[in-house]
Amino acid sequence: MNERIVVVDDDAIILRNADSTLSKGGFKVTCLKSGKMFLNYVKKNPVDMLLLDIRMPEMDGFETLQALRSWERENFRKTTPVIFLTASDDEETETRGLSLGAMDFITKPFASEVLKLRVSNLLELIRLQKDLHREVEKKTAQIESLSIHLVQTLAEAIDAKDNYTNGHSTRVAAYAKEIARRYGYSPERQEEIYMMGLLHDVGKIGIPDQIINKPGRLTDEEFAMIKEHPAKGAKILSAVTEMPKLVTGARWHHERYDGRGYPDGLKGDDIPEEARIIAVADAYDAMTSNRSYRTIISRDRVISELNRGMGTQFDERFARIMLQMIEEDTEYTMRQHLPKEKTAD
Repeated sequence: MNERIVVVDDDAIILRNADSTLSKGGFKVTCLKSGKMFLNYVKKNPVDMLLLDIRMPEMDGFETLQALRSWERENFRKTTPVIFLTASDDEETETRGLSLGAMDFITKPFASEVLKLRVSNLLELIRLQKDLHREVEKKTAQIESLSIHLVQTLAEAIDAKDNYTNGHSTRVAAYAKEIARRYGYSPERQEEIYMMGLLHDVGKIGIPDQIINKPGRLTDEEFAMIKEHPAKGAKILSAVTEMPKLVTGARWHHERYDGRGYPDGLKGDDIPEEARIIAVADAYDAMTSNRSYRTIISRDRVISELNRGMGTQFDERFARIMLQMIEEDTEYTMRQHLPKEKTAD
């Protein structure tokens, strides 16, 4: 066992009996005479369970537990399991103790075997809860990994519709995640925008392949069909109620900061922030990938286009972060790679 049990009581006989009983049960026991002594002790020593007397001079058990919980919250410590030791079994005492977070009560004077069993059973319950929590976390991680794999597979299927954009969605997702990281997004929000980036073009499923792969200039009618993919994507992803943010990237990644984008003509900060980030990442990858109508654009021209689009096509904050990423990529490796590819001026 070797769990670390602290017993706090101002009665020397109670401390001696508890120490003897729990030590024989295989626990490491520390006995203290006051709540203040315990609060000083816990700041420097790990505690697996606290047995706490209620009626003590200076600071009673309720006050000690309140102070402990406050210290744990302020210092981001785990919650210490507490059993109250009490000579009273009235309902008011138990109600107050439970409301403060006590797990159980043991009436004094206690029978040695009862004390040992109550402590052992509660610690075993805590161990089982921790094991269950670990298993849940493990399964959740497995499910999330599977979800990312499925989304990645779907993104690859979308990209496969276009002969010239192999890996586009994955690159956009990666660029958007890096912009978000540099802007200060939490790891959780970075993963969220990565998923949004992977599925930003999901609406292209509903666009005929011959239009997506047309080598020449699109007619007005064909371009109108291409412009339908954000709304189509949003409709598809609206069914994924577990991740409502996915709709954001799909619907609004073609909005422009000056309000001249589509499908809704949103302007400035009315465009969701994640969509503004994805818009920069999407435009960058479009310029640095082969297309049916042109080859990869040169690094200098990409920089020029991003500068020119600040405040009109792009939110300046995110365009500047993208420019910083380009500046660091001196070998121009942050782009689509195809055999014998050519770079246009």
